[in-house]
Amino acid sequence: MRIAIGGFQHETHSFAPRPTVFADFQKPGGFPPLTRGEPMLAAVEGSATTIAGALPVLREAGVELVPLLWCLGMPAGPIEDEAFERIAAMICADLSVALEAGPLDGIFLDLHGAALTDSFPDAEGELLRRVRAIVGPATPLVITLDPHANLTAAMAERSDAIIPYRTYPHVDKRETGALAAGILLERIRRGAPWAKAYRQLDYWFALSAQCTMTGPMKAAMAAREAIAARHRVVELGFCFGFPYADFADCGAAISCQAESQAQADAAADEFLAWLHAHESDFRPDAIPVAEAVAQALAAARKASRPVVIADTQDNPGGGGHADTTGLLAELVAQGAKGAVLCLINDAESAEACHAAGEGANLPLSLGGKSDGTPFRATARVVKLGDGTFPLTGPMGQGNTARLGPSALVEFEPGVRVMVTSKKTQAYDQAILRHLGVEPGDCAIIGLKSSVHFRADFEPIAERVIVAAAPGPVIADPSTLPFRNVRSSVRKRAGGMGG
Repeated sequence: MRIAIGGFQHETHSFAPRPTVFADFQKPGGFPPLTRGEPMLAAVEGSATTIAGALPVLREAGVELVPLLWCLGMPAGPIEDEAFERIAAMICADLSVALEAGPLDGIFLDLHGAALTDSFPDAEGELLRRVRAIVGPATPLVITLDPHANLTAAMAERSDAIIPYRTYPHVDKRETGALAAGILLERIRRGAPWAKAYRQLDYWFALSAQCTMTGPMKAAMAAREAIAARHRVVELGFCFGFPYADFADCGAAISCQAESQAQADAAADEFLAWLHAHESDFRPDAIPVAEAVAQALAAARKASRPVVIADTQDNPGGGGHADTTGLLAELVAQGAKGAVLCLINDAESAEACHAAGEGANLPLSLGGKSDGTPFRATARVVKLGDGTFPLTGPMGQGNTARLGPSALVEFEPGVRVMVTSKKTQAYDQAILRHLGVEPGDCAIIGLKSSVHFRADFEPIAERVIVAAAPGPVIADPSTLPFRNVRSSVRKRAGGMGG
């Protein structure tokens, strides 16, 4: 049995400050770089990716693996056409070469589902169209998706099964890959496609309301599991959507595969009805940054553990550049001595700190490259590092961070900031430990993240506060100047509808 395996990952924010170029896929901050052929298998082995979870299942089944390409670009603005065309061409070329060596029994693709290019608002749908044009409609094709996918009808039509992760923070990528690999093997053994159903919601979920650890989304995922079991479907996939992509299919959707069309339709319709009945439960929870810092200071005076402030609107995992300074300025203005901010992405400032050396004092114009609002003050260089270290938290374990020259600096009145040369979301305690900061000893920790931080930081936190400081990952995306979302969503703008 021969199965081709590969992946393409990007989460696109239409209003982010910078586009995504080919180089962004070659050296992502905390994930394997763009790799093709046999070296790809070694690059992803053991990593926190679905493709890594699929590999042992397929090998145990005696599959001959045909590696294609795997790549990931950190979330940012639309992918430039040149980058997408090069990546898609490599995947398609590798598929063509694989077919020259013999027929393929199946294809496994590790996709994100929220990629958007200058010419293709549904980049994954376009990639799948090209793959189907090469292998034909009958070849079993299973894809995994990030639950932040803007799952489209084209993706559902062009794949045999869609398996999204179940969690946000995404701590089940490898488990999802293993599940999807088993479903692909079953599809091959079955010899025929399953019945499928596809449904779209007409309201959006704010990122902070999508966390599956608590609140309404935890209940939604429990309902999904119960409905899937009751109707005995193969998969009831639920994607929450990424509400920053300006195209018609932006938003949440359901995809179901089952033995019969009646089963698929019944499960999809029941879950859709549940979600519509609970629309009012899903609300943004961010508060203004000045209020967030004031609350954190008050809580920290009585706390025995760190108070965490999530800088949600500059979340680099949602398209932010991790360099806005609104939270930093507020921490300094309110005298948050002992607070630490993780992180500011500013290669120029990191280079200046390395040139000055540990213990030096120097004037910095820190961050603000994306919005023109740097933080200007004298900083003391506390510690320097190379930005390369293993991630250890539930989301990142198995990956290596490569953030380039990094520095821990301190501003009066004792606010420390981690400065890096590449952006990454602050979802792993190892990012701070790399520069000698023990997270559990901090009074206040500011994190450039919306939800992923909760996997590793919430267990040590006295309290979590979500702050709305300047940044492009707007807590209520319905306020952004969308032009292309479908009219049924626009009409529900009052309640995160568009």
